[in-house]
Amino acid sequence: MIRSGFAVRIGVFLTVFVVFGCVLADYSFSDSAIYVGSSKCKECHETEYSNYSKYSKKAHSSKSVKIMASDLDPDEVKECFACHATGYGKPGGFVSFEQTPDLADAGCEVCHGPGSLHAEDGDPEFIKRKMNIKDCETCHNAERVDNFNFKPLIFGGAH
Repeated sequence: MIRSGFAVRIGVFLTVFVVFGCVLADYSFSDSAIYVGSSKCKECHETEYSNYSKYSKKAHSSKSVKIMASDLDPDEVKECFACHATGYGKPGGFVSFEQTPDLADAGCEVCHGPGSLHAEDGDPEFIKRKMNIKDCETCHNAERVDNFNFKPLIFGGAH
């Protein structure tokens, strides 16, 4: 017969192991999301996608980069991609117009984060739903407002 102290220790060990394993699994699972492009969002969010496509300058932001590219050196063009493309410089994000055309514009995932897990599962916990001004200031900051003479639209996502 197993002594009760030994059984308790085994039970505690297994509980800690399972809880710790679940924490690690959740951590790596959420970190594995990749960018899928705004057209994937359209499958479930038709109204939001339609409004974004019609009314948001973000939906066509690659056009600005293409227009300006001939006047810029390659490093300056790369700086443009940080705000005018989806996920540039991040795992699974925009690489080039040829390699990742679905990520060439500033799409839904610029604000909401990589959407693969949300798109697969539909779970709203796998995507950022509530934005605040700090999220926008990565691109819409005082320096860029001055340099490019534009007024940032907090709700410019058109949804």
